[in-house]
Amino acid sequence: MKIEVRNLVKQYTRSGRQIDVLKGINLSVSSGELISITGRSGSGKSTMVNIIAGLTMPTLGNVFLDGKDIFTFSDREMSLYRNATIGCVPQGHSALSSLTVLDNVRLPFHFAQHEGDSTEEANTLLKQFHIETLADSLPKSLSGGELKRMAIARAMINKPDFLLVDEPTGDLDTRTTQIIMGIFRKAADEGTAVLMITHDSDTVNYADKNFIMDNGVLTQG
Repeated sequence: MKIEVRNLVKQYTRSGRQIDVLKGINLSVSSGELISITGRSGSGKSTMVNIIAGLTMPTLGNVFLDGKDIFTFSDREMSLYRNATIGCVPQGHSALSSLTVLDNVRLPFHFAQHEGDSTEEANTLLKQFHIETLADSLPKSLSGGELKRMAIARAMINKPDFLLVDEPTGDLDTRTTQIIMGIFRKAADEGTAVLMITHDSDTVNYADKNFIMDNGVLTQG
């Protein structure tokens, strides 16, 4: 599996003035790679993530999944791409407050219409992430690190080929950061493509390649 970003440009018009958010981004992430991108807030990282996830249209350029432009997908193909091919871990935990931890993790499994037991799959992930004792808890009772691990488990329940991760360790303690980065490194070593946006300089040591985003321009570090 390979995700390729080619000549990605994103522009907005604000008060009659053109704002260039992304300025010709080129990047590829293949199965088994963990790629990190660092950069200051406002440099364009999250905009790029939203485009790769198919949530925002680029002004120019393409995002290819194994050679096919995702913006030519039918509605059904795009839905499968977002829910089954990629697993997204947003900056916030985006948990559904009325559901338990277990049910939050199980939810994408049913959107993808998998065969099998979602409860068994979810419990396996919760155990892997050391939060199995929280299965019946509501999100409001969890710490920031526990919420982040829940969000990662939810992103991984469909066994995606590609993990797209935005600021996975912000404001977390060292031990929780190590647990989370160990999960991503293991996923990459087992064949998943992982793209991580981060401010945390310690996490880049887990990556195979490091890039820097500065004012909409991406360069390899």
